[in-house]
Amino acid sequence: MLNTLSGRFLILTAAFVMLAEVLIFVPSVARFRVDYLLSRLERAQIASLALLADDMISPELEAELLQNAEVYNVVLVRDQTRILALSSAVPDAISATYDLRDATPTTLIADAMGTLLDSENQVIRVRGAPVREGGELIEVTMPQAPLRMAMIDYGVRILVLSAVISIFTAVLLFLAARMFIVRPIRGVVDAMQSYASAPEDGRRIIMPTAGVKELRAAEDALQSLQTQLTGALRQKERLAQLGSAVAKISHDLRNVLTTAQLFADRIESSTDPAVARMAPKLLNSISRAISICEGALTFGKAEEPPPQLSHVMLADLVSDVLEGERLAAGEADISFSEDVPAGMTLRADSEQLYRVLGNLVRNARQAMESKGLSGEIGVAADETDDEWTIRVTDTGPGLPPRVQEHLFQPFQSASKKGTGLGLTIARDLVRGHGGDLWLANTGADGTTFQLCFPKTVMSLD
Repeated sequence: MLNTLSGRFLILTAAFVMLAEVLIFVPSVARFRVDYLLSRLERAQIASLALLADDMISPELEAELLQNAEVYNVVLVRDQTRILALSSAVPDAISATYDLRDATPTTLIADAMGTLLDSENQVIRVRGAPVREGGELIEVTMPQAPLRMAMIDYGVRILVLSAVISIFTAVLLFLAARMFIVRPIRGVVDAMQSYASAPEDGRRIIMPTAGVKELRAAEDALQSLQTQLTGALRQKERLAQLGSAVAKISHDLRNVLTTAQLFADRIESSTDPAVARMAPKLLNSISRAISICEGALTFGKAEEPPPQLSHVMLADLVSDVLEGERLAAGEADISFSEDVPAGMTLRADSEQLYRVLGNLVRNARQAMESKGLSGEIGVAADETDDEWTIRVTDTGPGLPPRVQEHLFQPFQSASKKGTGLGLTIARDLVRGHGGDLWLANTGADGTTFQLCFPKTVMSLD
């Protein structure tokens, strides 16, 4: 119980109420002491009136008056005259004098604590103002022990009452906390556990019902989170099914393209000059289509074949990429440029590098065509002692911020026609070479993607 919220709330409530009662107890005991002393002064004044009424009283009556007043001596100051009204033998010397006429609260509290801590039966002198203008001063000597015992008795009663009030208050607050705080929290926890057992089930999403503002806000936030998570899980399931379907389609398409490749091989032997000139490009296109299908299959398996490294003439590969995109651009007012040093040789997988550059150039062309823009797409390259660098630039419209946030995430395409796999696969291919692909800059003046390939890749050698 002590490690529960309601149990700790119960203990803290009792402790704080007791602390409050203790803070009340100290001035309360001091007030009781003052009242006790004032009552003794009043009794002593009443007893002294008998002497003022009759100058001669018997010793027996005087002793009885002092006993009723619970004092040893009574001194009155009237008309500037000090009068020993009643007297008896004092058993010991006076240890302390207390004047109640001008005592401050701090002094009264300090005197009360001193009385409680002093266990000896000492004789004290108490001074005060007489009631009903009975003189200028009344002074008595009295034993301290009865005062201390009365204060202890009063304190014990106060502490017992405080304990009862504390326990009663704590129990009430405990029950209230369980009803208005712990029970709603328990409901939220149960709802979370129920949802965790089957997050795809939309019926398990929590329905906010709490009346407490803070708990209602927590339930609203949890409902929003569960709703988004359920939607994401459903989307993930649909994407998994879509990926499985794409893999199956890619498998069948690969078989069809293989057959087409066989027919293209026969066309290559044609004597027609035009056919002979176009046949190699047709064969290359079919081979790359087969490679793309195989890449889709491996992506569906969450793996990519390692690159088959060779020395690639980058200028020739870039030329093939741009020539294919020129044909695809048709009559669009888009020009293509290349700035690759002649003879620059890059160590890479030629098919994978073709896919990367082809994807970047094609994305730029499609973005410009979709906006009806004219401009230029360029591929430039240079090298240092440590790496080869390739930049693909365009003068297109730039990428919107929402696209930049998910640029390299699968199935997050800026185009409604795209699958959102192109850039993901491209970066994976580049990283498979030990390099990287990133968005260098984008804006109204165009976009630049940059690739780097290290000249020494220990993991691939």
